[in-house]
This record gives sequence, C-alpha cells and structure tokens, in this order.
Amino acid sequence: MTEFPRSNLDPEDWESERHQAHAMLDDLLDYMQNLTERPVWQPIPDSVRHSFQENSPGGGQSLEEIHQRFMKDILPYAVGNAHPGFMGWVHGGGTVVGMLAEMLAGGLNANLGGRDQIPVAVEQQILRWVRAWFRFPETAQGIFTTGTSQGTLMALWVARVARWGERVRQEGVGAHTLRVYAASTVHGSLHKALDLSGLGKKSLHLVALDESGRMDVAALQVQIGEDRQAGLTPFMVVGSAGTVDTGAIDDLAALAVLCRTQSLWFHVDGALGALGCWSAELAPLFQGIEQADSLAFDFHKWGQVPYDAGFLLIREGSLQRQTFSSSARYLAREERGTAAGEDWPCDLGPDLSRGFRALKTWMTVCRYGTERLGAMMAHTCALARFVAEKVSQEASLELMAPVTLNIVCFRYRAEPAQVDALNAQIAIALQESGIAVPSMTLVRGQRVLRLALVNHRTRARDLEALICAVLHLGQRFSTGRIQLS
Repeated sequence: MTEFPRSNLDPEDWESERHQAHAMLDDLLDYMQNLTERPVWQPIPDSVRHSFQENSPGGGQSLEEIHQRFMKDILPYAVGNAHPGFMGWVHGGGTVVGMLAEMLAGGLNANLGGRDQIPVAVEQQILRWVRAWFRFPETAQGIFTTGTSQGTLMALWVARVARWGERVRQEGVGAHTLRVYAASTVHGSLHKALDLSGLGKKSLHLVALDESGRMDVAALQVQIGEDRQAGLTPFMVVGSAGTVDTGAIDDLAALAVLCRTQSLWFHVDGALGALGCWSAELAPLFQGIEQADSLAFDFHKWGQVPYDAGFLLIREGSLQRQTFSSSARYLAREERGTAAGEDWPCDLGPDLSRGFRALKTWMTVCRYGTERLGAMMAHTCALARFVAEKVSQEASLELMAPVTLNIVCFRYRAEPAQVDALNAQIAIALQESGIAVPSMTLVRGQRVLRLALVNHRTRARDLEALICAVLHLGQRFSTGRIQLS
C-alpha cells in the first residue's frame, strides 16, 4: 500500500488541544464577566501595531502561543463595543450565548448556500419568525446578509426586476434616468448601493427634514411631481426606521401610502430600530413598516447577536427568486440525496458560500425570547431620556435633537467660533481616557456629541459618569487649561 505524508490538520494530541480550548473559553468568559474593570477603548501602542506587519509564518505555532498572542495584543485593543461605556456608534454588545453559538457554528462549518441540511431549515424558521414580527404576508421571502448595507444593495436589485422584469438582468436599465428618494440624513450605505448597482449616486435625491428630523413627506411629493414633469423616472423611496444621527423615525405609514399611489418601490432601512417591534412600548413608533416592499435590518445591533447578522425581507418573494436564481449545472436539484430540496438560499442572494449566521440569531432568540429582548430595548430608550433630562438640568450643556429612540445628541456650550473644536476635543479626550466612547455627528450643520445607547450592559451610572466627565473636560477646555487644536 502506498503511504503518503500525514496531511490531517486535526490535533495529534486531542487531550492537550481540549485543555487549551477550555482555557480559551474561560478567558473569554472572564473577559465578558469583568468588562467594567477594563477601559472601554485604549490607543494601540506602536509596537503592537507594527507586530502585525510581520510576514506569514512558514512553520506552525502551538495553540497556546497563538492564544497568548491574542490575549496580549488583540483583545485589549478592540473597538470596545462589548463594554457598557461604549456609546459612540450603533454597535451591539454581544452575549455569552451568541459567543457560544459562534463556536458551535464554527465547529459545524456549514455552508448555507443550499443543499438538504437542517442549518438551512433553521434560517427558514427565522424567516417565518421575521414575517410574523413585521406582519408581512406568507408570500414574503428573506435571507441573512452581512448587514443592512448589503441588504439595501440587494433590495435595489430586486426593485429593478420588479420594475422591468427579468430582462433587466441581461439588458440593464438602459437609458432610464431614475430617481431614488431619501431623507437628507439617510445612511451612507445607500450612496454606495446606488454606485454598486449601476444606478449611480446622482440618481439619489435627498429630501428636506421636517421639524422632528424626519423626511418631509409633503416636500417629497412635490419633488416627485417635478421630476416626472422633467422627464425623469421616480423609482424608489427609502424610509428610515431610526436615522443613524438622531434616531428619528420617518412617517413610514405616510410614505407607504405615497409609494402605493405613485407606483414606487418602498424600502425601509431598519438597521437601527426595526427590531423595536419586539417591544410593546416601541412597536407603535414603526407603524407602516409592515407595508414596505423591502426591509433591511440588523440582528447584530439592538438584537445583540454577534457580528455579522443582517437580514433582508422582500414582500413578494418570487421577485427575490427572479433576481438571484441561477441555472448553473452544479446547482441542479435532485429529488433525493444531499442535493434535494428547492429552497436554497443561493437563489435568494448573490452568495453561494454562506456562513451559518442563523444559528447565533436562533440561539439568541431562543435563549432570551422576544419579550425580554424587547424590554431591554425599551430600557435603552429610557436611558436615553434619562440622559436628555440630565442635559437639560445643566446650564453648560445643550440638547441638540429630540430623543425618539436610544440616541442622544448634545453638546457643551461655548462661543460659536470654539464650540465645534471644543466638543470634538471632549469626545477624543473621553475616548482616550477609557471612561466612555461617544462619537461626533452633525445636526443642522453643527458638530455635536452623540450617544447611541445600544449595549444591553449600559447602566444609569455609566451615563452619569459620562456626563460628569463631559462637564469636567468642557470646563477645562473652555478655560484654556487644555489647548484646543
């Protein structure tokens, strides 16, 4: 018998590997349990940054050595969104069950492009749940994505097929001069999606806001009429179920009616807030979302599922199939065997190779239930109102936008020539202190501190500490004891 060199990558010593694996799991559990003892974020030392410029190793290393490198040079210098003091961007905090689900999915190593396997059935079960949560019809179809950015791009592709039929996949949209409408605060991923879809960024018309920070529906209607008169082709309206800057929710019900009467595709960006439907308190804020033609949202934000776990839901599922299905011979279906089954996810999106994102989402929902998750979301909104009240009680602070959901925009008052620089310095100083991570954004052209209260671990005392630090830093900067850059 011919002998070949050993090529198996399994451990030679399973007991040693098992012991090291348990140590790795314990270290991550310790990390999550003791998060508050760490800084939220800390600058990366040059020596650590440079160490990741080394060439790839020709020979292997022990798992213990790699683990120690992770603990020393990687774990301490992540962005910090698991920490309760991380409030800068709309990042979920993750959970222990989500971490364990990632481990299980990694061990299974399932490719969810298709074929007859239960992991596909798990994703389909979540689709049924999603339909029920958002009150979509049984004809609705959906698929996991990397996130709302990918979901928005896919929705554009489906909307093209809805407008011009499957021939658009061969011929493109031709000479049509399309118009897509969204509020001026729409997420930047829409611009990128229009670019990648071939429709072009110039097809986007940004609509003015009303006094509540929502898309002005009356202004939108006027603009659509003017565009038709000019020979343009109104095509799609994108509503926001929570804008990224302030958390304002567009009047989704009014947009749905307008789109129906104007024969336009109605897409909802639900990345920030759509899962608020799990909360009886918050769900009424999203009235009209059930009438969308497409809805993109993220489980990895408010839903606390580990990155990444986005989802795209299409009202008329046959359109999604028409957009993405392929007749490639290697994807042929059989009546029996591994290639059996008609419902393959590769017919519903651009990816043939897909990870088991559904497992961490399924385990999260099963572990906590939508009622507990919804209560957590309502609590983060209550914390946002708590911050707004604290800001209103401080003469040196100013609330810069209404608090609709879980985002608070405020600033430290200063002279007009100094106020933007001062607040930017406050944000950076807070980040580098390790106390908290806020971010900056623009509200009505003015730079403001922005808190996105998405993490389920954040408590009132974390917010009190942040407000106290803002007041302290603001006073020091404004009195010149720290130089403004």
